[in-house]
Amino acid sequence: MRRPERFRPALSRRARLGAATVAALVTGTAVFGIGQATAEHSVPRTDKEIPNLTQVQDKIKAYYGDTVTADGEHYASPKSNYARQVRGIEARARAYLTKALAKQAKGDGRAKPAIVLDMDDTTLLTYNYELQVGFHYTPESQDKYLETTDMDPVFGMNRLVKWAHDKGAEVFFITGRKESQRDWSVRNLKNVGYDVTLDRKHVYLKNKENPPPYLPCGAGCTTIEYKSGTRKHIESLGYNIVANFGDQYSDLSGGAGDRTFKLPNPMYYLP
Repeated sequence: MRRPERFRPALSRRARLGAATVAALVTGTAVFGIGQATAEHSVPRTDKEIPNLTQVQDKIKAYYGDTVTADGEHYASPKSNYARQVRGIEARARAYLTKALAKQAKGDGRAKPAIVLDMDDTTLLTYNYELQVGFHYTPESQDKYLETTDMDPVFGMNRLVKWAHDKGAEVFFITGRKESQRDWSVRNLKNVGYDVTLDRKHVYLKNKENPPPYLPCGAGCTTIEYKSGTRKHIESLGYNIVANFGDQYSDLSGGAGDRTFKLPNPMYYLP
């Protein structure tokens, strides 16, 4: 819920579904082929360059294996193409981490290995929320949802995180969710199996009112500045980030991390 990390105001910091898919078609990029909506400043020249929004939503639902419960709640299916794609990424991550953590253990011991993860659509799946609000994020609807509802884990990510932690990796979360959503976010992570340390030293949320001194951009940080700056802060504490996970390229850019793993997300784009 990719928030302000994930969640941003509708079209300023978070390009919603229609704008993202339009831009992708204008630039000749297949939205569903790359697993990530893209946003450009190009303006469609004719209506033929604009996809039918209803058909786009139907494709997204099919990709996630949309499942509707008796009370009308929508959930992604563990048998969906989305879940299948995520499992492939997790398998590659596990193979890499097996070698990276073993290598780190044989090193000089000055830096402790760590992994960093985004929250919305990297560790927690926002699909049910997106369907509830008709793919139309607002800060008010996000607050209401997070306060009362736990999101499901992204398929298999809770198990991967626990496995990496058991293998010696310290686990950190960096999300663009606002600081006022901390208690709800930590509750959700705990309730869906992220059995790791979830204190303020391990879970970073965006605090515009009181930005930390290690971010020189302060309250005006872009997503890349905020996330890369926070990763650099973590490394300054004596950690080596061996892997960084995110569903947006802005989660992964800016350095501070040995390797990145991109999770799929065709629903929204965060620059």
